[in-house]
Amino acid sequence: MSGDICAHRAAHGELVIRRCTGCDRRSHLPEPACPWCGGRDFRSDPASGEGVVHTFTIVHRSFAPGYQGREPYVAAWVDLLEGPRAFGHVVACAPEEVRVGMPVRVTFIDDLPHWRPA
Repeated sequence: MSGDICAHRAAHGELVIRRCTGCDRRSHLPEPACPWCGGRDFRSDPASGEGVVHTFTIVHRSFAPGYQGREPYVAAWVDLLEGPRAFGHVVACAPEEVRVGMPVRVTFIDDLPHWRPA
């Protein structure tokens, strides 16, 4: 799955996940090879965009370029209904309201997946 396809789908509000054609496992990691079998051939599957917060951290002081001055923000791993885990910021709620197990839905900011309360 190329970055161009992902960017196009994100621009149209569609979350996609990769399915390895070698082992049929799904992932949402931007890696060139399947983390399970090492295969390099993927198919793009549309995802519901729904999931639950697996874990998160509230960032109070960022050293990452582009994020300084935006604190506090929540960085989270989300378990998608389709199985894989995806990363992004939780938005549209106060950081102290985020909880493990909280249902979330994808939203796109600058063509990147973020999560808002469902």
